[in-house]
Amino acid sequence: MLVFGLPETTIIKRAQKGDPAAAGLLFDNHQEAIFRFVWVRVRDHGLAEDLTGEVFMRMIRDLPRYQDRNLPFRAWLYRIAQNLIIDNYRQDKSRHTLPLEQANEAADPADHPDETVHKNLTIELVQQAMDSLDPDQREVVELRFLAGLSLKDAAAALNKTVAAVKALQHRGLSALRIQLQNRPIANGRAPFTPLPSHEVSP
Repeated sequence: MLVFGLPETTIIKRAQKGDPAAAGLLFDNHQEAIFRFVWVRVRDHGLAEDLTGEVFMRMIRDLPRYQDRNLPFRAWLYRIAQNLIIDNYRQDKSRHTLPLEQANEAADPADHPDETVHKNLTIELVQQAMDSLDPDQREVVELRFLAGLSLKDAAAALNKTVAAVKALQHRGLSALRIQLQNRPIANGRAPFTPLPSHEVSP
């Protein structure tokens, strides 16, 4: 894998030797994917930023001990992120977040009240439909379509093969489509946008 024109293994070795520019290149290349991975689980922008920053602090701390085990470097970062997320929930079990609710924050305040109600209803219905999915299917759908991870990155994050992720994605989207189609119509309109085909490009 090339990172800014250089093999990533070369950059990693430089960063392991304390080269701050190399560490910066690793951050620039992986920060967005790690943030999306964290955000899709915590649903809090500020917390996701904090945890993402901590991921890269730990990356720098642990780089001297990092060993290439024929897995993507990003997979190692995903494991660090997952451990931080688990630790965060253990420390703050009282915090409750509602997946997808932050999507409404982007709404234009000038929208007509009817449109705002319709958007809120859409978010609620999609959330209910997501809750009905098998946990593995839901996780894949969230990582692929909310976090925007590629098939390869989702597979690395979940420690699954790309083929397994594709299968879970197919079943998850099919189940989600059925759930949404069975939801009631609001104000004469379908309260959701039809889902794309499961044949989504990597």
